[in-house]
Amino acid sequence: MAVMTRAHPTDRRQFLKVGGALVVSIGLPSMLPGASAAPLARWWPAVLPADTVDSFLAIGADGMVTVYCGHVDLGTGVRTALAQIVAEELDVSIGHVNVVLGDTDKTPDQGPTIASDTIQVAAIPLRRAAAEARRFLVARAAQHLNVPQQQLTVANGIVSVRHNPAHSVAYASLVQGRRFDLGLPGDAPVKKPSEYRIVGKAIPRVDIPAKVTGALTFVHDLRLPGMLHGRVVRPPVPGVEISPAIGATLVSVDRHSIEHIPGVVDVVVHGDFVGVIAEREENAERAARELKVAWQPWLEGLADFSNLERAIRQHPSKPRVLNDEGDVVSALASAAKSLSATYVWPYQMHASIGPSCAVADVSGGQCTVWSGTQNPHVLRSDLAALLEVPVDSVRVLRMEAAGCYGRNCADDVAGDAAFLSRAVGRPVRVQLSRADEHGWEPKGAAQLVDVRGGLDADGMVAAYDFNTRWLSGMAEMLPLLLTGLRPAKPSVNTMGDRTAMPAYYDRYRSSPGFRHCRVVANDAVPPVRAAWLRGVAAMPNVFAHESFMDELATAAGADAIEFRLRHLADERGAAVLRAAAERAGWESRPSFQGADPGADVVKGRGAAYGRYIHSPFPGYGAAWVAWVCEVAVNRATGDIRVTRVVVAQDCGLIVNPDGVRHQVHGNVIQSISRVLKEAVTFDRSGVTSLDWAAYPILTFPEVPEIETVLIDRPEQPALGVGEAASVPSAAAMANAVFDATGIRLREVPFTTSRVRAKLQEQH
Repeated sequence: MAVMTRAHPTDRRQFLKVGGALVVSIGLPSMLPGASAAPLARWWPAVLPADTVDSFLAIGADGMVTVYCGHVDLGTGVRTALAQIVAEELDVSIGHVNVVLGDTDKTPDQGPTIASDTIQVAAIPLRRAAAEARRFLVARAAQHLNVPQQQLTVANGIVSVRHNPAHSVAYASLVQGRRFDLGLPGDAPVKKPSEYRIVGKAIPRVDIPAKVTGALTFVHDLRLPGMLHGRVVRPPVPGVEISPAIGATLVSVDRHSIEHIPGVVDVVVHGDFVGVIAEREENAERAARELKVAWQPWLEGLADFSNLERAIRQHPSKPRVLNDEGDVVSALASAAKSLSATYVWPYQMHASIGPSCAVADVSGGQCTVWSGTQNPHVLRSDLAALLEVPVDSVRVLRMEAAGCYGRNCADDVAGDAAFLSRAVGRPVRVQLSRADEHGWEPKGAAQLVDVRGGLDADGMVAAYDFNTRWLSGMAEMLPLLLTGLRPAKPSVNTMGDRTAMPAYYDRYRSSPGFRHCRVVANDAVPPVRAAWLRGVAAMPNVFAHESFMDELATAAGADAIEFRLRHLADERGAAVLRAAAERAGWESRPSFQGADPGADVVKGRGAAYGRYIHSPFPGYGAAWVAWVCEVAVNRATGDIRVTRVVVAQDCGLIVNPDGVRHQVHGNVIQSISRVLKEAVTFDRSGVTSLDWAAYPILTFPEVPEIETVLIDRPEQPALGVGEAASVPSAAAMANAVFDATGIRLREVPFTTSRVRAKLQEQH
């Protein structure tokens, strides 16, 4: 375990006042412009004050370049990619670029790290800032060397005369002893992609050496002088955010019940928040386990989730029409062929391999928290509300954690640690138990999608009617709810419309089909604690879109990829479909040719296409992705093995191909796990899947062969890749199972019992 000495928090502007520096301010665009962003204002403010949206890079007197970004690296490699962008434009080595992420005292508030937006939002401003810095430094070097700028060249932070390299000056010398503040006019020339030497290359990730050598990287390993250990005792309603009066259901706490445990420092009680603090971690765990706590019973209980489709249909929701073109009802009635289907997606967990952990030091009028959060500035505001102190007195430092992919318990445990630390005036470390992590993390939302469609006489989609229901909210930080400082009134989250529009709908009429198209999203207050999970709403929506497109292709007697291509006007989308098919060796034919009746194990292949559109505003979309998936299905046991996955992806300019490839691999592995295995289980009192036995995930022997085809478009903007490859996954697997067996799987996960039941229906 590593030990860190405490240092007084340093404001980012004060940080740069030491020695000479060249500072370039960057005005970043609002994430969600316009009044329609109001429902998400707490997470993505519609308008941010000018002094909080400016980021900057700085070149110090030692020649080191420091980039300040409000986002964080969740193991996706964005720290390396951002460094590559800056190093490229400045003509310095990547080893001379330090990227500061997620420190609320040093980085701007750019909102949470979600929706694959870090590179998409930060790349262009950082590139321009680096170009502006280079222009300034080259001009200053020309004065210093007394030569025209046209005669200068730059390499590794050294400006030299083209035909006399010895006549040179370093960036560090040009800023020595003075501070220069530059704005960002945006007109500094940037490099042409043909000139790139660092961007587009597979640069080793800068975060890996510290991890493999055991340096302090993960928040779980942080130790502070004088640190205590805390544990929390949650109410007996795991995952429930709307029990009758959460924040006021505690009846009693018997502090004497743990007097026999050595080293117990305090028992902290406020509303429904109950925590214990001890000198040693094992004693804190024991105290939390043995503390006698009485709670009011929850008589009403949760709804019955044993039939998830019925539970979602019965849950109150409000329809919101996203598109209604033509006359869907008449077109369906007159279609040559029509069909309908319902697709069901369960509540799922973020399932972080390690339970969430945080360390807090609340003393001397300051609060410093080390956390694995995705949302440093949002967490900072929540901690200020929890402790009832000014925001400026709170600092969040983001450290690596054990996976996130959305809002797991990292913010909750940070609040636990801060609340306990305030009670004793010493640093406190809190690590959740597996049961607390599984029980209380905000779940990825359940979803229900009804689709109706019709084909005309030419085999084109004549009508398409899509209705999606999504049960998710914003999930307040749990200690705020338990203490009663915020009311337990879950908000309606409207992200259920993500990628609800079919990818084949063409408003410009560049391709035939989808002339009559209606899309409705139903917004609802969640019945259980829920928030976003990787591929927010888009993964279930595309599961329905692409499964139904396969059903339409079968009804038309068409090859699955050819059927998609005839409806797809988006050339970049068509290109990834063709690329995936070519790499996979796709043979054109209608799906399901009939299985060998004597074979226990049958094989099939399926395709799916998607693009994660995560905002109603133009330009906020992630990569174009196509899957071709091969499966082997054991008809006796119902076991599905994904044996090979080919993913073609177009994310515009590729900053680091290895980083993109690794993200694709991570998406594939996690998506297979979610589709084949993962579903939260409930009884009337809350979540019951509180360990890995009740919530299994994919194992190493089950990982398939994964092939990636990356379509690099260096002249196009870089797009997000963190979630895109997950979007077509479920449909590709379902379509492959149909090709192998002739059964349609429309409810996730594709468990062995569901497969056997469907196979039995065939006979």
